[in-house]
Amino acid sequence: MTDTAIGRRGLMALAAGGLAAPHVANAQAAWPNRPITLVVGFPPGGQTDFAARVVQNGLQAALGQPVAIDNRGGAGGNLGTEAVLRARPDGYTLLAGNASPMAINPHTMGPLAFDPLQMTPIGMMLQSSLILCVHPSVPARNVREFIDWVRPQGGRVNYGSASAGSLSHTAMELLRMRAAPLQMEHVPYRGSGPAMQDFIAGRFSAMFDGASVVAPFLQSGQLRGILATGANRSPAFPDIQTSAEQGLQDFTFTAWIGLYGPPGLPPEIVARANAALNQALADPATRERMTSRGDEPGGGTPQQLADITRRDHATWGQVVRNANIRAE
Repeated sequence: MTDTAIGRRGLMALAAGGLAAPHVANAQAAWPNRPITLVVGFPPGGQTDFAARVVQNGLQAALGQPVAIDNRGGAGGNLGTEAVLRARPDGYTLLAGNASPMAINPHTMGPLAFDPLQMTPIGMMLQSSLILCVHPSVPARNVREFIDWVRPQGGRVNYGSASAGSLSHTAMELLRMRAAPLQMEHVPYRGSGPAMQDFIAGRFSAMFDGASVVAPFLQSGQLRGILATGANRSPAFPDIQTSAEQGLQDFTFTAWIGLYGPPGLPPEIVARANAALNQALADPATRERMTSRGDEPGGGTPQQLADITRRDHATWGQVVRNANIRAE
């Protein structure tokens, strides 16, 4: 066996064992040295797309490279999530992911072709309370009055959702669990837009959705907000009390958008991307764009995003099993 053969086999063994060759390590240290793709698993115009676009310029400035948004809608965010999960862990393909593909879909859609918990958390982009809204015809100004109004009606009250298995659906099912017995009939839609139109028309009585989604309807008086699910009141609706303030136990959660990388993303890249995200979120204009819609700027550490991802994965999994929820 020649020295050349030994050298070649040695390099192959290093690669197979997951140890980076010198040129790979140098590439990681220089990250990023070319444009980055930020995948959004939903069409343009929604909250996840908004989160990606509102931090796009800040990320580009902090990293010194272009950041291109790639909308890959489909299957409740699963298509975009799977694309990033299968991407090379080199930091050039990242994901703006929300609770649907990361924490809910694995329970409502049966066995998936991927495990979203294998993704590498980088940092929180934004969070938003869900607001429990009622039609103005409903005689309730808070969640206790709403529960007291629903209970005597024996299931004749309808509630809407953006879709079966969505966060707006599972949130109402969690309320029914916390306030049991609370019989209501679910009316699923294909998106928040169609649901809101029927909601305003009075075709159902109540619905949860993100603060930024319901904002124009609350501001116009077409709907009434009676509960915010976050730990703090929504910045856009400071008069709407949180669940804790109204005495509803174990009902604090948010709609959130996180920045993730593929499995095995090197710690050096995670740290740099996290620092860039926090820098982008510190910009006053960026924060104003978020809070004016009722969203709360994210930030923090990768571990904090990992914790909320796993927590909500467990929470919504339990709700889905108890309510026997299946996505349509």
